[in-house]
Amino acid sequence: MKTAVYYNNNDIRIENRPEPEIKDGEILVRVRASGICGTDLMEWYRIKKAPRVLGHEMTGEIIGSRSDKFNIGERVFVSHHVPCNECKYCISGNQTACETLHKGNYDPGGFSEFVRVPKINVENGTYVLPENVSYEAGTMIEPLACVVRAQRIIGISEGQTVLVMGSGVSGLLNIQLAKLKKAKVIATDIDEYRLDKAREFGADEVFNANKELDIKTDRIVICTGAMPAFEAAFRYIDRKGIIMLFAIPNKNIMIPNEEFWRNELTLVSSYGAAPVDLEESLELITEGKINVNDMITHRVTLEDIQKGFKIAGGAKDSLKVIVVP
Repeated sequence: MKTAVYYNNNDIRIENRPEPEIKDGEILVRVRASGICGTDLMEWYRIKKAPRVLGHEMTGEIIGSRSDKFNIGERVFVSHHVPCNECKYCISGNQTACETLHKGNYDPGGFSEFVRVPKINVENGTYVLPENVSYEAGTMIEPLACVVRAQRIIGISEGQTVLVMGSGVSGLLNIQLAKLKKAKVIATDIDEYRLDKAREFGADEVFNANKELDIKTDRIVICTGAMPAFEAAFRYIDRKGIIMLFAIPNKNIMIPNEEFWRNELTLVSSYGAAPVDLEESLELITEGKINVNDMITHRVTLEDIQKGFKIAGGAKDSLKVIVVP
């Protein structure tokens, strides 16, 4: 089978590997669509484990099953990271801190023709796609689930003012979900195309991030790795406010100690999604409460994945780029 092996952002090679063989409790999935995530583009983060097959926003058709839970022919979304449901983190409801979740994956990755899904992923992270959810829309389940979790952590609710910094895919999902919760949403970016998209997807106000703003907000969700955004966040957060690090830069950030202390600010992060978040995400997409279809702007074949990375990394007039093997 064909696989796209990541060496660095500018070196992704199409290589042939044997089709995976499944064991008891496992399934074999023919990949139908796999999204390029913003974290796939974080070369400083990904290159540490290169060469490897990336792709964790994957949907496909089951073509082999040794599981009593799923049948051949079913359309599924498969989560790459799943919890053990037995450790102290899982028992306390903090599944994204589970060591099993951090270490697990499917074989070899979503940027390939076929994927072997380990038994634990079959049991704890595989979901049948409803008829009204396409393979492409299904690739957005995991990104939206990460947003669901992040906003639950910081308690976004009706009446709050929420600043979303960065209006790429994760930013637009955060905008939509915050609006669904009846919050006022302000969005920023340095790109006019993305500012237009922020308006289109429901932001009440949009501003170019290069301009200093005269605002104070209850919650901030940082969806960009740009260091100026982190520095600005501490100027825009109101007393008792919460800043969510949804994205991170490639170097350590500095916290203004006096403001942080005197204003009783909270700085939190969110990594990944738990099954409860994935289930809520699937429900939101199925019911049409979150528009994911219009966020998919480009599609490339597996052979053209290098082009897909260039489009996604360049941003400009692109949002979600989908690899369709």
